[in-house]
Amino acid sequence: MSAEMRSLAVTTVVEAEECAVLRVSGELDLRTEQAFLTEARSIVSAGHRFLVLDLTALRFCDSRGLSCLLALEWLCRRLEGRLFLASLGVRMLRLLVGTQSLGVFSCFPTVGHALAAVPDGARPSWPPEVDEPPLPGDDPFV
Repeated sequence: MSAEMRSLAVTTVVEAEECAVLRVSGELDLRTEQAFLTEARSIVSAGHRFLVLDLTALRFCDSRGLSCLLALEWLCRRLEGRLFLASLGVRMLRLLVGTQSLGVFSCFPTVGHALAAVPDGARPSWPPEVDEPPLPGDDPFV
């Protein structure tokens, strides 16, 4: 794992044919922008033109990180999709307000609210199904 990816993680939480929910955690800045863009482009290239970014665990985002989000917004719109930002922290909200870019993005308080804005046919089920561990005494091989 590169040093860039240690301070940034992009995890696919759930996906459907045209939509993916990604959890972005760590820091989105000059050191991590290329890793973020590479990961995001590969997800969009796989056919996910609607992206929901869960920013709950994003600790830091600077102007370079904001440029990444703007580039991803442009890419999704070019493919007739959308980028949705969910669970923005106070710092991220301040960055968007301070740069007057809040109106550029579709922002939502939760991932569930963001997914409600995704067209019906493209929306994955939410919350994601969790594999339940077997109960004591259950024989998994029966």
